[in-house]
Amino acid sequence: MIKQVLKQVFKKPFTNKFPVKYAPKNVSALLQKVERGEAQINPPVPIPDQFRGRIVYEEEKCIGCKMCIKVCPAKVIEFREEEKKIRMYVARCIFCSQCVDVCPVNCLHISDTYLLAHTDRLDPETLIVE
Repeated sequence: MIKQVLKQVFKKPFTNKFPVKYAPKNVSALLQKVERGEAQINPPVPIPDQFRGRIVYEEEKCIGCKMCIKVCPAKVIEFREEEKKIRMYVARCIFCSQCVDVCPVNCLHISDTYLLAHTDRLDPETLIVE
């Protein structure tokens, strides 16, 4: 067991150093440096094919059939009667893409966006309302 531990101590880690090479002491200061161009964020690992990221909703294509609401296991989607359109709460989404598969007019799509964390569940970044 000691041999295995010593082997791992001297090996390089397999993790991707994202978003920066070293963990910053102050994240807001790092973000300000990035905005000024003084620091650079490392790109994350490449997104694989068939990746299921944030759902994109094209409101003008939507016919209000409610099929996406029926198949959503996480109850992410709600119907807005006054506009005959949907509202999606991304914070609840489990990214199963069943809504995308069932949509008859293809108004729902999957994007490659995956950095979705936020402190406000009603923030425009975590709420899809067009």
